[in-house]
Amino acid sequence: MKNIKKWLPLLLALSLAFSTTACGGGSRGNTDSSADSSGNQASSSAEDTASSPAPSGEARQTLYPVTLTDQLGREVTLEKEPQSLVSGYYISTSLLLALGCGDRLVGVEAKAESRALYRLSAPYLTKLPSTGSAKEFDLEGCAALHPDLVVVPARLKDSIPALEELGLTVLAVNPEDQELLTQAALLLGEATNTLSAADALIRFQEEQLGFSQSILAGVQTPCVYLSGNSSLLNAAGSEMYQNSLIENAGGVNVAGELTGNYWGEISYEQLLIWDPEYIILASDAAYTVDSVLSDPNLAQCRAVKNGHVYQLPNAVESWDSPVPGSVLGSLWLASILHPEQYPDTQWKETAVSFYETFYGFTPEPESLYAAD
Repeated sequence: MKNIKKWLPLLLALSLAFSTTACGGGSRGNTDSSADSSGNQASSSAEDTASSPAPSGEARQTLYPVTLTDQLGREVTLEKEPQSLVSGYYISTSLLLALGCGDRLVGVEAKAESRALYRLSAPYLTKLPSTGSAKEFDLEGCAALHPDLVVVPARLKDSIPALEELGLTVLAVNPEDQELLTQAALLLGEATNTLSAADALIRFQEEQLGFSQSILAGVQTPCVYLSGNSSLLNAAGSEMYQNSLIENAGGVNVAGELTGNYWGEISYEQLLIWDPEYIILASDAAYTVDSVLSDPNLAQCRAVKNGHVYQLPNAVESWDSPVPGSVLGSLWLASILHPEQYPDTQWKETAVSFYETFYGFTPEPESLYAAD
């Protein structure tokens, strides 16, 4: 974005995360930047392995052989820089693309052809062999590709011994919140000798969140309800990435009292008790803004009465999941909650800059609203 250098001294002094203490009547203030706003615990092993980003302009390289600790706490040794990669997870695929490793991928997760990000930035990925999903990973198919390194989600931990028996080197990632996403970027950057690219990606995210935090300092913090893909009555609690998305945008998650790292089912009665000022639909929601606005069960909800129901953009990717571009979801939401402090044009300029810098294509700003 053109004005990043102007703000850089301020941005580097700001923390990534901040907390909110009141709904509607509260305001934002400075907090300890080491706290993870989503409530998820980070793996200390992965944190030890993933060193801090280098100062701007300072290149870093991996010296092989190198032993890394992945996000399951496993020690994995790479004898040399991997030249062929398999990614069994859309988030690790997105990360590898952002790190400039797209041309090393020889296999990717299922349904790659449906991902707009791949079609726009690396259409060849949609033609690569599929290694299946986290539910049905294709072990033999993966081995047949003879990759130097396989990256899988932590939920595939039970498949890792079988992959290793097939002679494969495997790293597990668990980028389920902003802090863990940063650790995953550094882990993959060190594994693939692209630490400088990982540093640049993390720095971009820090600068943008720092900038938005600086201009939202002291603003009122409205109550926000973020619903799930399949149902309006699926709520994101305090331990989910969506919680940090809301807080980073200067809002309070009304469902923050819910625990667990998966969607919680609630009732209309509970939603009316929370009475959010804004209802935000997941980017891939199977229902629409109009259906929520016309739902008679919600006629007395503040968000519905005031027309404050919106859906996260999903033209390129789902910003309400912890992908490299997820920072854009917080910036978009900041423009909804605080349009005077953070205008709509701001996040659009940032999104264009982000995809140009890390994915090599230039989206039309207005097209970012469209469904993929």
